[in-house]
Amino acid sequence: MSIGEVLALLQGEFPDVTISKIRFLEGEGLIEPERSPSGYRKFTHLHVEQLRFILTEQRDHYLPLRVIKDRMVESFGRPRAVQEKQEVRLSRAELLEAAGLDDETLTELEDYGLLAAKARRYDEDALKIARSVGALARFGLHARHLRAVKAAAERESGLIEQTVAPILKRRAPGAIGEADEVARELSNLLLDLHAALLRTGVRDVLGR
Repeated sequence: MSIGEVLALLQGEFPDVTISKIRFLEGEGLIEPERSPSGYRKFTHLHVEQLRFILTEQRDHYLPLRVIKDRMVESFGRPRAVQEKQEVRLSRAELLEAAGLDDETLTELEDYGLLAAKARRYDEDALKIARSVGALARFGLHARHLRAVKAAAERESGLIEQTVAPILKRRAPGAIGEADEVARELSNLLLDLHAALLRTGVRDVLGR
């Protein structure tokens, strides 16, 4: 089945479910649809049952995804994607080597607030930022040119903060897990929107 067909099967029982929600649950490793050679998702009836299980647990028991994931193991077995991720904790020298940057460039990134060490270690996001900036430098774009990108990310983070703040204020059991799930889903939606707007802007620049 296609993702649209799966959505049609679920919406009668779960009116709030969306394609973005299904993609989000896939991204969190709760379901694992196969991919066709052209990249389209291929769902089975097992995936529909897994989604129905997840959505029922959320609707009826208000459970966070990490708890639902454990319950799914009992009912369906452990998904291949549910593996312990090794935390990235790099020293400054290790980050420079992994990202292919020189010390001056890394210092510039830190000065402009694009990344920062935590307890003198750099995490996975810091490594991704460093590598991205290194790639952009080949086009003449450096840390000082990327302040607008950082400002846009901070504004989007502010939107997410506004949305999850009422959840956290409830101080109810599971509120932190619910807020984390909402924040992740909003992040994915904003990334999709950002990418679409960027593609539209590039087409305008190129006159297409």
